[in-house]
Amino acid sequence: MSFNTIPFLFVFFPAALLIFRLVPERAKNIVLVILSLLFYAWDSVSGLLLLIFSMAFNYFAALEIQSLLDHGNRQTARTALITSVVADLALLGFYKYAGFFAGIFGVQTAERELPLGISFFTFTVLSYVSDVYYGKAEAERRPVPYMLYVSLFPKIISGPVVEYRDIVGQLEHHPVKASAFRSGVKLFLIGLFKKVLIADPLGSSFASLRNSGSLASATAWLGMIFYSLQLFYDFSGYSDMAIGIAKMFGFSIDKNFDHPYISDGVTDFWRRWHISLGHWFRDYVYIPMGGNRCSTKRLAVNLMTVWILTGFWHGAGWNFIFWGIYHGAWVLLDRFAIRKIFDTIPRYVRIALTDLIACFGWIFFFSPSIGSAFGWIGNMFGSAHAGFWNGATTYYLYSNLVLLLIAVIFCSPVPGEFIDSISVRNRNSVLIASIGYAVLFIFSIAAIVSNTYTSFLYFRF
Repeated sequence: MSFNTIPFLFVFFPAALLIFRLVPERAKNIVLVILSLLFYAWDSVSGLLLLIFSMAFNYFAALEIQSLLDHGNRQTARTALITSVVADLALLGFYKYAGFFAGIFGVQTAERELPLGISFFTFTVLSYVSDVYYGKAEAERRPVPYMLYVSLFPKIISGPVVEYRDIVGQLEHHPVKASAFRSGVKLFLIGLFKKVLIADPLGSSFASLRNSGSLASATAWLGMIFYSLQLFYDFSGYSDMAIGIAKMFGFSIDKNFDHPYISDGVTDFWRRWHISLGHWFRDYVYIPMGGNRCSTKRLAVNLMTVWILTGFWHGAGWNFIFWGIYHGAWVLLDRFAIRKIFDTIPRYVRIALTDLIACFGWIFFFSPSIGSAFGWIGNMFGSAHAGFWNGATTYYLYSNLVLLLIAVIFCSPVPGEFIDSISVRNRNSVLIASIGYAVLFIFSIAAIVSNTYTSFLYFRF
């Protein structure tokens, strides 16, 4: 079930809030677990069995690791950790990467349906068993809080990737405060606005542009911009909605995006984009490998390894691996070569160059292969011999000009800061804000009803 559907917005979600509010305190977590499993099963009954198996396996693995640690058997506990990690990654690999590796050796395999959210819930259970082993949290002996951590429905399908140690204190008691509930509603509506009123129209225009035949150079550039903005508003919109829903059930989850397109360097960009995934790779891959407390050569190897794995996590294809290498190389250049040069030029130029680097990378996201990605880049520089500008360029630019301006403006924190400043000065700010968000919701629902359903882009990663 997706957040941007009528069944979720008008049936599941209000029913879930009402039931959660009415049941006794001691039953709230059980109800949330049941609701989360129903939410997941709506789109993937077969995947539910895999999710339950993953939860059960890692629940008992963590208990075994905790018992071994309590008895001083750290080496055996390490073996148990490695075994559980290998089993989790093998499960992920079987469903997500088996076809890719088979293809390398020329073996054709039947296409296998990817279980919903497997990349996210696998990283969730890996966080759990790792935190138990490294002593950052105790193994949870009660099944319900543990199941709630893994399956909590706002984050089960596309994150954010919440590390166990960051939320363990909220699993038993998570009272819903009125201020947090209001904040959650606001964040949810902002996310819905991003998805259905910005990301989806941009995605529709990009799909049409992409299938329009030979592209003029300017049209190819415009397509890259469409997708780059669509991806940001689609995924940051989902994250806002997920975090907002979690707030309405009493959970506090850190933001997943922090205006990445105003970053003034590649490293800064990746501190602002998909923050939870970056933290996961930092805490469970980069730091265990030695982090930055090592030689320059080893540091470069650590960073590049993390980036290759990050690319491969997003998809089983050489284009995703190349995307990881591409950004890993830019992060290394940013750290060791160009940072000092960047610091000497105006900030707006640094932002423009950073966005250009990031947007070129997204071409490898929407392209089915490395060859087609470079083909698109070639079109941007005239390889299609369709000229620099044609009628299609004019059509796609002018029919989306207002949408593009809105999308670019809301990439910065300025609109939000401006609205907040008005709220502080205006006595009727609560009423005005309520009316504004109600209008936003009405327009969003109208867009959902009138347009074809569009899933979130990260559902496919």
